Amino acid sequence: MGKLNGKTAVVTGASKGIGASIAEHLAAEGAQVVVNYASSRSGALAVVDRIRGKGGKAVAAQADVSKPGDVARLFAETRTAFGGLDILINNAGVYEFAPLEAVTPEHFEKQFGTNVLGLLLATQEAVKLMDGKGGSIVNISSIVGLMPAENGSVYSATKAAVDAITVSLSKELGPRKIRVNSLNPGLVETEGVRAAGLAESDFRTNTEKQTPLGRIAQPEDIARAAVFFASEDSGWVTGQTLILAGGYRM
Repeated sequence: MGKLNGKTAVVTGASKGIGASIAEHLAAEGAQVVVNYASSRSGALAVVDRIRGKGGKAVAAQADVSKPGDVARLFAETRTAFGGLDILINNAGVYEFAPLEAVTPEHFEKQFGTNVLGLLLATQEAVKLMDGKGGSIVNISSIVGLMPAENGSVYSATKAAVDAITVSLSKELGPRKIRVNSLNPGLVETEGVRAAGLAESDFRTNTEKQTPLGRIAQPEDIARAAVFFASEDSGWVTGQTLILAGGYRM
């Protein structure tokens, strides 16, 4: 018996990286999973295929979480596919680093639109499907919310907002038996990190030197923690922020 048998989960931004790993780990524990993607349909379908290949249940669903209409459609499709919802993983996010003089309204709105507004819109719709039976919401934040990064004022601010929202919603939704927690990863080896040239960089080397466990994270390190927060193993935990950085401190 898996920890999540009979449960339904939506994972936003799940076509690759952390989101894909979370979707697969949830499915391995018995959850039916909606694999959301904004643009990479092929990536999302590959995740679905891997889940189904191991006997799990999953569907892919397109939605840009910064757009209210897309979000409403995503959760309508979730209801159609699986009848309800028990778990929401707010993983969809974007990041851009820029010094102060390069910050523009577009730079600000792009990141806050997805990382903050998108999270709130998805949570609004998820709660409608959870209401009356409870559930678990896991927000994927970042270590930079607590330890802001140089040249990352806007991105760091979005993740600080996620942490604040997590605590606020845990208080608001607790009486409805909905738990809300956040995971704050440090540097994770994902497709995005590799594409940015960070996977084999001096930044990675220096980070690993300052990390007591001696390496950066892999997506499955984050996924295992997400399973914990999604399951009844954490049934008495809400409003918490868990740093997943191998002991690293900026």
